[in-house]
Amino acid sequence: MSTSEQPGTAANATAPAEPRAQTRKRGRRPAGQDTREALLTAAREVFSELGYEGATVRGIASRAGVDAAMVNHWFGGKEALFASAVLQLPFDPGEVVAELLQGPPDSLGERIVHRFVTVWDTTAGGAFPALVRSLASHDQAAISLKNFLIKHILSRVVASIDADQPQLRAALCASQLIGIGMARYVAEFEPFASADPETLVTAIGPTLQRYLTGDIGSARSN
Repeated sequence: MSTSEQPGTAANATAPAEPRAQTRKRGRRPAGQDTREALLTAAREVFSELGYEGATVRGIASRAGVDAAMVNHWFGGKEALFASAVLQLPFDPGEVVAELLQGPPDSLGERIVHRFVTVWDTTAGGAFPALVRSLASHDQAAISLKNFLIKHILSRVVASIDADQPQLRAALCASQLIGIGMARYVAEFEPFASADPETLVTAIGPTLQRYLTGDIGSARSN
Protein backbone atom coordinates (compact mmCIF):
# COMPACT_ATOMS: atom_id res chain seq x y z
CA MET A 1 0.00 0.00 0.00
CA SER A 2 2.77 2.38 0.91
CA THR A 3 4.59 1.77 -2.36
CA SER A 4 1.43 2.41 -4.39
CA GLU A 5 0.94 5.74 -2.62
CA GLN A 6 4.42 6.98 -3.43
CA PRO A 7 3.71 7.81 -7.09
CA GLY A 8 0.65 9.78 -6.04
CA THR A 9 2.71 11.63 -3.45
CA ALA A 10 5.35 12.47 -6.01
CA ALA A 11 2.73 13.70 -8.47
CA ASN A 12 1.19 15.89 -5.81
CA ALA A 13 4.56 17.38 -5.02
CA THR A 14 4.96 18.61 -8.57
CA ALA A 15 1.35 19.68 -9.08
CA PRO A 16 1.71 23.35 -7.91
CA ALA A 17 4.26 24.10 -10.63
CA GLU A 18 1.62 23.98 -13.37
CA PRO A 19 -0.77 26.56 -11.83
CA ARG A 20 2.14 28.97 -11.25
CA ALA A 21 3.10 28.77 -14.91
CA GLN A 22 -0.51 29.40 -15.90
CA THR A 23 -0.74 32.42 -13.60
CA ARG A 24 2.33 34.01 -15.14
CA LYS A 25 0.93 33.39 -18.61
CA ARG A 26 -2.39 35.03 -17.74
CA GLY A 27 -0.56 38.06 -16.41
CA ARG A 28 1.27 38.58 -19.72
CA ARG A 29 -1.54 37.77 -22.11
CA PRO A 30 -3.64 40.99 -21.83
CA ALA A 31 -0.60 43.29 -21.88
CA GLY A 32 -1.09 44.38 -25.49
CA GLN A 33 -1.78 47.80 -26.97
CA ASP A 34 -5.33 46.68 -27.75
CA THR A 35 -5.94 46.29 -24.01
CA ARG A 36 -4.78 49.83 -23.37
CA GLU A 37 -7.05 51.21 -26.08
CA ALA A 38 -9.97 49.16 -24.78
CA LEU A 39 -9.46 50.64 -21.33
CA LEU A 40 -9.31 54.19 -22.71
CA THR A 41 -12.52 53.68 -24.65
CA ALA A 42 -14.28 52.12 -21.68
CA ALA A 43 -13.01 54.86 -19.37
CA ARG A 44 -14.44 57.62 -21.57
CA GLU A 45 -17.79 55.86 -21.62
CA VAL A 46 -17.93 55.24 -17.87
CA PHE A 47 -16.63 58.69 -16.91
CA SER A 48 -19.19 60.19 -19.32
CA GLU A 49 -22.01 58.27 -17.68
CA LEU A 50 -20.99 58.54 -14.02
CA GLY A 51 -18.39 61.28 -13.70
CA TYR A 52 -15.07 60.85 -11.94
CA GLU A 53 -16.53 60.20 -8.49
CA GLY A 54 -19.04 57.59 -9.63
CA ALA A 55 -16.69 55.65 -11.89
CA THR A 56 -14.73 52.73 -10.45
CA VAL A 57 -11.66 50.89 -11.68
CA ARG A 58 -13.56 47.62 -11.52
CA GLY A 59 -16.44 49.01 -13.55
CA ILE A 60 -14.15 50.42 -16.23
CA ALA A 61 -12.19 47.17 -16.48
CA SER A 62 -15.42 45.19 -16.72
CA ARG A 63 -16.62 47.42 -19.56
CA ALA A 64 -13.31 46.85 -21.34
CA GLY A 65 -13.52 43.10 -20.75
CA VAL A 66 -10.22 42.85 -18.86
CA ASP A 67 -9.08 42.26 -15.30
CA ALA A 68 -9.09 45.29 -13.01
CA ALA A 69 -5.35 44.82 -12.44
CA MET A 70 -4.79 45.98 -16.03
CA VAL A 71 -5.77 49.54 -15.04
CA ASN A 72 -2.82 49.69 -12.65
CA HIS A 73 -0.62 47.87 -15.14
CA TRP A 74 -1.18 50.40 -17.90
CA PHE A 75 -2.05 53.62 -16.06
CA GLY A 76 -1.14 53.27 -12.41
CA GLY A 77 -4.68 53.86 -11.17
CA LYS A 78 -7.95 55.69 -11.71
CA GLU A 79 -6.46 59.20 -11.58
CA ALA A 80 -3.92 58.56 -14.32
CA LEU A 81 -6.52 56.76 -16.42
CA PHE A 82 -8.82 59.77 -16.16
CA ALA A 83 -6.00 62.03 -17.27
CA SER A 84 -5.19 59.86 -20.27
CA ALA A 85 -8.77 59.20 -21.34
CA VAL A 86 -10.41 62.55 -20.65
CA LEU A 87 -7.99 65.39 -19.92
CA GLN A 88 -5.86 65.08 -23.04
CA LEU A 89 -7.10 67.14 -25.96
CA PRO A 90 -8.23 65.10 -28.97
CA PHE A 91 -6.55 67.56 -31.36
CA ASP A 92 -3.86 70.23 -31.58
CA PRO A 93 -5.24 73.59 -30.32
CA GLY A 94 -2.79 75.48 -32.53
CA GLU A 95 -4.20 73.83 -35.64
CA VAL A 96 -7.75 74.60 -34.51
CA VAL A 97 -6.94 78.29 -33.99
CA ALA A 98 -5.29 78.48 -37.41
CA GLU A 99 -8.37 76.93 -39.03
CA LEU A 100 -10.74 79.27 -37.22
CA LEU A 101 -8.81 82.32 -38.38
CA GLN A 102 -8.99 81.28 -42.03
CA GLY A 103 -11.90 83.40 -43.15
CA PRO A 104 -13.53 86.80 -42.64
CA PRO A 105 -13.80 88.08 -39.07
CA ASP A 106 -17.54 88.68 -39.37
CA SER A 107 -18.21 84.91 -39.68
CA LEU A 108 -15.80 83.83 -36.96
CA GLY A 109 -18.63 82.96 -34.56
CA GLU A 110 -20.14 80.54 -37.06
CA ARG A 111 -16.80 78.84 -37.65
CA ILE A 112 -16.27 78.36 -33.91
CA VAL A 113 -19.69 76.72 -33.46
CA HIS A 114 -19.19 74.52 -36.48
CA ARG A 115 -15.73 73.38 -35.38
CA PHE A 116 -16.82 72.69 -31.83
CA VAL A 117 -19.90 70.67 -32.78
CA THR A 118 -18.27 68.65 -35.55
CA VAL A 119 -15.25 67.72 -33.41
CA TRP A 120 -17.37 66.47 -30.54
CA ASP A 121 -19.88 64.80 -32.85
CA THR A 122 -17.15 62.76 -34.53
CA THR A 123 -15.83 61.59 -31.14
CA ALA A 124 -19.37 60.83 -29.91
CA GLY A 125 -18.92 63.60 -27.37
CA GLY A 126 -16.95 61.11 -25.30
CA ALA A 127 -14.44 63.35 -23.58
CA PHE A 128 -16.72 66.35 -23.20
CA PRO A 129 -19.50 64.80 -21.12
CA ALA A 130 -16.87 62.97 -19.07
CA LEU A 131 -15.22 66.31 -18.37
CA VAL A 132 -18.47 68.10 -17.53
CA ARG A 133 -19.84 65.32 -15.31
CA SER A 134 -16.59 65.35 -13.36
CA LEU A 135 -16.38 69.10 -12.68
CA ALA A 136 -17.88 68.88 -9.20
CA SER A 137 -15.67 66.03 -8.00
CA HIS A 138 -12.40 66.52 -9.82
CA ASP A 139 -10.56 69.84 -9.68
CA GLN A 140 -8.37 69.00 -12.64
CA ALA A 141 -11.42 68.52 -14.83
CA ALA A 142 -12.40 72.16 -14.32
CA ILE A 143 -8.85 73.32 -14.98
CA SER A 144 -8.61 71.22 -18.11
CA LEU A 145 -11.91 72.47 -19.49
CA LYS A 146 -10.92 76.08 -18.80
CA ASN A 147 -7.53 75.64 -20.44
CA PHE A 148 -9.02 73.81 -23.40
CA LEU A 149 -11.64 76.41 -24.25
CA ILE A 150 -10.28 79.69 -22.96
CA LYS A 151 -6.49 79.55 -22.69
CA HIS A 152 -5.63 77.38 -25.69
CA ILE A 153 -8.30 78.44 -28.17
CA LEU A 154 -10.67 81.33 -27.45
CA SER A 155 -8.18 83.74 -25.90
CA ARG A 156 -5.92 83.30 -28.91
CA VAL A 157 -8.81 83.82 -31.30
CA VAL A 158 -9.97 86.99 -29.52
CA ALA A 159 -6.40 88.35 -29.42
CA SER A 160 -6.20 87.99 -33.20
CA ILE A 161 -9.09 90.40 -33.76
CA ASP A 162 -7.78 93.01 -31.31
CA ALA A 163 -11.11 93.44 -29.47
CA ASP A 164 -11.66 95.27 -26.20
CA GLN A 165 -12.18 93.25 -22.99
CA PRO A 166 -10.63 90.12 -24.54
CA GLN A 167 -10.83 88.02 -21.38
CA LEU A 168 -14.54 88.69 -20.94
CA ARG A 169 -15.23 87.98 -24.60
CA ALA A 170 -13.37 84.66 -24.42
CA ALA A 171 -15.26 83.68 -21.26
CA LEU A 172 -18.62 84.56 -22.82
CA CYS A 173 -17.84 82.40 -25.84
CA ALA A 174 -16.74 79.56 -23.56
CA SER A 175 -20.01 79.77 -21.62
CA GLN A 176 -21.96 79.40 -24.85
CA LEU A 177 -19.91 76.42 -26.03
CA ILE A 178 -20.22 74.66 -22.68
CA GLY A 179 -23.96 75.22 -22.84
CA ILE A 180 -24.05 73.62 -26.29
CA GLY A 181 -22.08 70.65 -25.01
CA MET A 182 -24.24 70.19 -21.94
CA ALA A 183 -27.49 70.29 -23.90
CA ARG A 184 -26.26 68.17 -26.80
CA TYR A 185 -24.05 65.52 -25.20
CA VAL A 186 -24.88 65.36 -21.49
CA ALA A 187 -28.55 66.30 -20.97
CA GLU A 188 -29.36 65.40 -24.60
CA PHE A 189 -32.18 67.90 -25.01
CA GLU A 190 -34.21 67.11 -28.11
CA PRO A 191 -34.41 68.22 -30.83
CA PHE A 192 -31.21 70.09 -29.96
CA ALA A 193 -29.20 66.90 -29.40
CA SER A 194 -29.97 65.45 -32.81
CA ALA A 195 -29.98 68.69 -34.80
CA ASP A 196 -27.51 68.81 -37.66
CA PRO A 197 -24.44 71.04 -37.14
CA GLU A 198 -25.52 73.58 -39.75
CA THR A 199 -28.75 74.25 -37.86
CA LEU A 200 -26.79 75.02 -34.72
CA VAL A 201 -24.31 77.14 -36.63
CA THR A 202 -27.11 79.27 -38.07
CA ALA A 203 -28.90 79.63 -34.73
CA ILE A 204 -25.94 80.13 -32.37
CA GLY A 205 -23.21 81.56 -34.58
CA PRO A 206 -24.55 85.15 -34.43
CA THR A 207 -24.53 85.02 -30.61
CA LEU A 208 -20.86 84.07 -30.54
CA GLN A 209 -20.15 86.73 -33.15
CA ARG A 210 -21.65 89.39 -30.89
CA TYR A 211 -19.51 88.12 -28.01
CA LEU A 212 -16.45 88.40 -30.23
CA THR A 213 -16.91 91.69 -32.04
CA GLY A 214 -20.14 93.30 -30.84
CA ASP A 215 -20.92 95.68 -28.01
CA ILE A 216 -20.86 93.81 -24.68
CA GLY A 217 -20.92 96.87 -22.44
CA SER A 218 -18.26 98.16 -20.13
CA ALA A 219 -16.91 96.08 -17.29
CA ARG A 220 -17.70 97.51 -13.88
CA SER A 221 -14.85 98.33 -11.55
CA ASN A 222 -15.05 98.28 -7.75
